[in-house]
Amino acid sequence: MNRLQEDLHYLEEILEQAKLTGIDFLAQLETLSTSHQADEVKASKDLPEGGGALDALQLFKAHYLHLITASSGPRYWGFVTGGTTPAALIGDWLCSVFDQNPQSVTLNGDISAHIEHETIKLMRRLFSLPDSFNGSFVSGATLSNFTGLAVARQWAGEQLQHNIASDGMLPGIKVLSANPHSSVLKSLAMLGFGRNQLVQVKSKPHTESIDLDDLESLLAMYQDSPIILSASAGTVNTSDFDDLQAIAELKRQYKFWLHIDAAFGGFAACTPKYASLLQGWETADSITIDGHKWMNVPYDSAVAFVRHEHQNLQIQTFQNSNAPYLGNPATNFSFASNVPENSRRLRALPAWFSLIAYGREGFKNIVENSIQLAQQFGGFIAKSENFELLAPVKLNTVCFTLKHRKEQVDLYLDTLNKLGKVYLTPTVYAGQRCMRTAFVNWRTSANDLEIAKESMQQAYNTCFIS
Repeated sequence: MNRLQEDLHYLEEILEQAKLTGIDFLAQLETLSTSHQADEVKASKDLPEGGGALDALQLFKAHYLHLITASSGPRYWGFVTGGTTPAALIGDWLCSVFDQNPQSVTLNGDISAHIEHETIKLMRRLFSLPDSFNGSFVSGATLSNFTGLAVARQWAGEQLQHNIASDGMLPGIKVLSANPHSSVLKSLAMLGFGRNQLVQVKSKPHTESIDLDDLESLLAMYQDSPIILSASAGTVNTSDFDDLQAIAELKRQYKFWLHIDAAFGGFAACTPKYASLLQGWETADSITIDGHKWMNVPYDSAVAFVRHEHQNLQIQTFQNSNAPYLGNPATNFSFASNVPENSRRLRALPAWFSLIAYGREGFKNIVENSIQLAQQFGGFIAKSENFELLAPVKLNTVCFTLKHRKEQVDLYLDTLNKLGKVYLTPTVYAGQRCMRTAFVNWRTSANDLEIAKESMQQAYNTCFIS
């Protein structure tokens, strides 16, 4: 019996050992370190002969398990990183077990595309978005922004009587934004626009949101060109929202494609207190929503919403034109003709489990808890002798710096993160180097704030007092 057949024979024991490893990790998640150093890793020197799955598991435990950080834990506040709810974990494990590739809803065979369609419908209900939006799961906010902007590019080409997907890029298309996420700029690079060709819209004073007067002047200036506007529903530094209602009004006066990056800010729709921030987003042409942020499903997961009226443009952009075995995308819907990836894991399943398990009320509670904790942490920073709040806490992010040692932010952050109690990321706001925390994890509690405060004081003492 070869190793593969032997592993198949003992599959139940193998999965049981893997389950116990996972349970042990999750049981320690609140006390595990949030940071490790690269020089701690001991990589395998050569490809072994192969001793089977359990040998591989033991080797993993010996080399890597103790170095896996608590990035899904309650005090990992960098990069707007969520955790994994129990229901999402079920869905993700079963996703790997089933190993489906969601594609068509009309051809015989795999029915997983129907599960994805249902999950998209449930997400529209969660966000109170109209059924006029189609949705597809992709690997993250970067691919979601890429997808929306790729269809926008095809729309812009159509305005110039040119099929960009078939005949290539052409000049003359204007892309506007005030404070786009780095993934928007990355998408512009990949799509042939070029990062440096973004037309910068001014921000309102002391915010990261669009100055509407400047936006309207640019719309008037470029009205003879196809215009794509990338708006923000929650900037990464300060959770600022562009005035989507006012932009919707401008959309009635000027012709442009409205793409909204609502990677985490879209979840404000889950709570009545903050849902008004998204008024007007139903007029968008495309919307980015990230799952592995506030939805708390595992990496990698996001949704690209595109208005149904642009379905032909989306197919023109992503269709596999030389793959007759996929059917005619105009008459047989296939996710492979709506997003960049042809090979697609059933990313919808963790989201489906979470939506069914926790519903609207569950996500409302996650969002409101995060916002409340951000406000409490912001209050601590505002009253601190050592730190300075750089912007009001508007949603779930807190942007701050060292009060008296602004030039030593990197030193301080490095010291803090190495302590392993809390993880923060650096950023730049209003031209100065600073720090930012993002509260999105369902596990985070008021007790975690206290642990973080103690660690922050310890790092400060280490750097500047002792």
